[in-house]
Amino acid sequence: MKKITKVVLTCLTLGVAAAAQAADSYPAKPITLVIGFPPGGGADNVGRIYANNLSKLLKQPVVIENRPGAGSTIGAAQVAKSKPDGYTLYLGNSSVMGSDSVLYDVSYTPGDFTPVAQLTTAPMILIASKKSGISSVKDLLERAKKAPNTINVASSGNGVITHLAAVEFMNVSGVKFMHIPFKGGAAATQSVAAGDTDISFATAPSARTAIDTGKAIGLGVTTEKSSGIVPQYQPIAALGAPGYNISNWWGIFVPKGTPDQVIDVLFKATSQVLADKDVQKSFASNYEEATPSSSVQEFAKFARKEGDQGLRLAKESRATAN
Repeated sequence: MKKITKVVLTCLTLGVAAAAQAADSYPAKPITLVIGFPPGGGADNVGRIYANNLSKLLKQPVVIENRPGAGSTIGAAQVAKSKPDGYTLYLGNSSVMGSDSVLYDVSYTPGDFTPVAQLTTAPMILIASKKSGISSVKDLLERAKKAPNTINVASSGNGVITHLAAVEFMNVSGVKFMHIPFKGGAAATQSVAAGDTDISFATAPSARTAIDTGKAIGLGVTTEKSSGIVPQYQPIAALGAPGYNISNWWGIFVPKGTPDQVIDVLFKATSQVLADKDVQKSFASNYEEATPSSSVQEFAKFARKEGDQGLRLAKESRATAN
């Protein structure tokens, strides 16, 4: 019996030593960054800028894998069950910290992920189709109050931030929209530009694309205060919906159990990426502001707080999940 115990202890010791050695040599092969949205939207732009520059620092390829659908939960599920060795990363926001489980039958919980570092923060822009004839936030509110559920709002998926932004607007202003979900922000804003849907609380990159076509207009930003990234738009809160405030952010998550040494490498490398002036300019050109975390712990606290807000809104959004 003592011999068996000694063998087990020896195997465990060797396993721990091997894991530590693997962490010390990290990264020794290509890294995959999973994005739960299709190419062309806000998340994809942030992910590609980050991946390209992280690759240069770590001297290993960082490969983008787009896994869109089901409000980004397909990609999140893939990462949650991945080996926790630092070679599979997830570009996520508050949805992965709780709201996913409200609207989707997911196989993971927030506890299956470890937050590593925040990348960016950005306001969303409320856009309206030129065909809708909506010219301002005040105009939108007047029409919506006169005829509830006749104005449709496009989002990048049930339960994701662009949907929750619409839910919060309805909560604050007391109006009702008809929700039309799409698989990604690009598709949602294209529908607004085409006149198939009326409005969308879009990520800034996706909104810019629709506005640049000349077939959609920007009505205001979702943040409480004006944004230096898009100073031409006033806060929606100041345009008729007092108290309205919601922003979009992106951060890096890894599967639970990823070694602390690996997380430390990723955090420090991410901080270096975000300190690069060219990276900051690249983000700004996509209407994203680099917002580095002061520590892994600080980001974890922030992500969980945002997750609580997202969870509340997701529960309230059930009635609009189509």
